[in-house]
Amino acid sequence: MPERATVTNWSKKSAEAIVVARRRAEREGESEGMSLDEARHQKPGLPGRTDQRRGEAKSLPERDEASAARHDREDSGGAHLLAQALTRENLVIAWKRVKANKGSAGVDGLSIIDTIEYLKTYWPRIRADLLSGRYRPQPVRRVQIPKPGGGTRELGIPTVTDRLIQQALLQVLQPRIDPTFSNHSYGFRPGRRAHDAVLAAQRYVQEGYRVVVDVDLEKFFDRVNHDVLMHRLSKRIEDKAVLRLIRRYLQAGVLHNGVAITRDEGTPQGGPLSPLLANVLLDEVDRTLEQRGHRFVRYADDCNVYVRSHKAGERVLRGLRKLYDRLHLKVNEAKSAVTRAFGRKFLGYCLRAGPGGTVKRAIAGPAIVTFKQRVRQLTRRSGGRSLSQVVIDLRRYLLGWKAYFSLAQTPTVLRGLDEWLRHRLRAIQLKHWRRGTTVYRSLRAMGATSDQAARIASGTRSWWRNSAQGLNRLMPIAYFDRLGVPRLS
Repeated sequence: MPERATVTNWSKKSAEAIVVARRRAEREGESEGMSLDEARHQKPGLPGRTDQRRGEAKSLPERDEASAARHDREDSGGAHLLAQALTRENLVIAWKRVKANKGSAGVDGLSIIDTIEYLKTYWPRIRADLLSGRYRPQPVRRVQIPKPGGGTRELGIPTVTDRLIQQALLQVLQPRIDPTFSNHSYGFRPGRRAHDAVLAAQRYVQEGYRVVVDVDLEKFFDRVNHDVLMHRLSKRIEDKAVLRLIRRYLQAGVLHNGVAITRDEGTPQGGPLSPLLANVLLDEVDRTLEQRGHRFVRYADDCNVYVRSHKAGERVLRGLRKLYDRLHLKVNEAKSAVTRAFGRKFLGYCLRAGPGGTVKRAIAGPAIVTFKQRVRQLTRRSGGRSLSQVVIDLRRYLLGWKAYFSLAQTPTVLRGLDEWLRHRLRAIQLKHWRRGTTVYRSLRAMGATSDQAARIASGTRSWWRNSAQGLNRLMPIAYFDRLGVPRLS
């Protein structure tokens, strides 16, 4: 009897354990938007696998909608952000952003127009995989672009579908995370821009902090440690589904020469989430600098700390090396420096000493070099285009450049660039006339004297030199205004 009672008690406990396990499995299956039977048969998804079991294609979206609604009801301010990101209203806004940014196709070769047709058929399945945790992002397409100072920068272009998903996540995460960032951070944040960072730097130098600790990180986006980043991110958001999806985007890898290369570190530039993730990682350094009472400006991975003496700057740089080392990041010693703030390039600008101890904003020398290189490409005299066509191509670049450098307090430099630009355009017009008789006849029609027109027409092969011999009076500033050439000054 005692033995039988023991067996009976064990059987009761086993039955209770089975019931508890079954209920736990049901709860876990419901949290993933699937039934208990599905939970039993579910297998780990393979990268890129999005197929479903036969006969369930119609029932899955309905189940996901119910799961999403339940997530919304249970949301307590931090969980179930993925369901919020995948609402129709949020996705419509995200698609408009992706479409407006244009961009090329990813590894799937689908353009924005092609992706529209693709999503009409496959979005319900993709959405179901996202909510159930089965979705696997595709690798990014590697693109090398030249840097203005030499070398190349690697960009990772996600597929349009993955850009849409990342943008939808960004729209939900940014309002929650961005307010937690330091006020000294200006890069890729709503309501902030590079101009604000430049003005803050000018203010610190004007206050007397005229030594700058200019820190450059070596291949920052290629060396972001995934574990360190995810640990910092998990302190700000609680939704494990979002954290899992972001980690998969980090680990999606790069397609190079037809081979998918997995990555244990780095976040590819080119995805909508990359700037937000960079700010999450670097905010720790910002907070430490704030606690130490430093005056600094950070824009993405560019950080300038302003101090009063060179000795203080060296001490700050040693501290920054330790802070970045804690994040598994490396300071680029060749590009970092402790030096005078005047003349040091920051976001295309530099600061100069003005009259009476004032500090003036100016365009940095490398930015002017880059401007002239680009203008030379747009105004090359061998393009076979009319002057009006050249102006159309040139106008967009000039308007953007002028808007960015509108803070410059050096009108003389801008007037010089205006004169140089009009000189190039006059030389293009001379070459288009080409033959001496055509030059003579055209100049006479513009009001040139017979001697003046003959002198310019006699040297038709010296386009640059002849365009400065009185042609500026025949083709004045008003002439280019009528063509639509923006004035920089």
